[in-house]
Amino acid sequence: MVAPGILLVDKPGGLTSHDVVARTRRAFGTRKVGHAGTLDPMATGLLVLGIEGATRLLTYVVGADKTYFATIRLGQTTGTDDAEGEVTSTADAATVRAVTGAQIADGIAALTGDISQVPSAVSAIKVDGRRAYDRVRAGEHVELKARAVTVSRFDVLDERQSEGFRDLDVVVDCTSGTYIRALARDLGSALGVGGHLTALRRTRIGPFDVADAVGLEDLVDATTLTPAAAAAQILQPLEVSADEARDLRHGKRLAGSASRLDGALGAAIDPDGELIGVVEKRGTDLKSAMNMPQEAR
Repeated sequence: MVAPGILLVDKPGGLTSHDVVARTRRAFGTRKVGHAGTLDPMATGLLVLGIEGATRLLTYVVGADKTYFATIRLGQTTGTDDAEGEVTSTADAATVRAVTGAQIADGIAALTGDISQVPSAVSAIKVDGRRAYDRVRAGEHVELKARAVTVSRFDVLDERQSEGFRDLDVVVDCTSGTYIRALARDLGSALGVGGHLTALRRTRIGPFDVADAVGLEDLVDATTLTPAAAAAQILQPLEVSADEARDLRHGKRLAGSASRLDGALGAAIDPDGELIGVVEKRGTDLKSAMNMPQEAR
């Protein structure tokens, strides 16, 4: 029997996130594998996967803040806002060279903080039940609505001149739902030269770091985080007694226990170190928001 757990994988370029899920299913011998947010095929870096019952925890990972390292090319736009799309315009090299460092800094500052961002038309957002990228590939014109996101860090780490373009290596800390391709597009647009993404690597999702991830070649022998260990990183851990664990599993509330949590949610862990589930405040009580399948003893 496959033990439930959270697996951190370092996705290589050229594969879809679903390719990684499929390989993980084969390596672990189970169909029950889910992910907490995909990466585009050209992107590399951290995927957080849930195995067996631990897939229930992914809901609490999806909305976590993320860190990306990326390369933005100024001077050229593409139909997908990244290097996989067809070039739609190229700025004059002299115009690109004339963009000053101060102008770049101002453009980045305008895209930092709480901003309204229009996602790339080839995103996975659904429009009337179909993915936006499927509609674009079918030749449809897609306009997505702007959404509020927060970019808490947008720093230039290095800059290079390249064949008449300007390549910026950047690091971005942002809320879930932020499109780095859209940042590249909007920065290039604001500078009047166009821009797109040529490289993208996700290094962090909430408390999970790519430094702790395994490569595809190591999937068979990969060690997963137990549901309790993973949940304790995502949420406030809450130690519960055997009696309290039984009550939570039976749908009963823990009367007068809300003050035991600092925030709204917590990870209830029994005396044996097993994750009972996620609990939430209801007035002065705590009740189960999600129960984990009980592990066989």
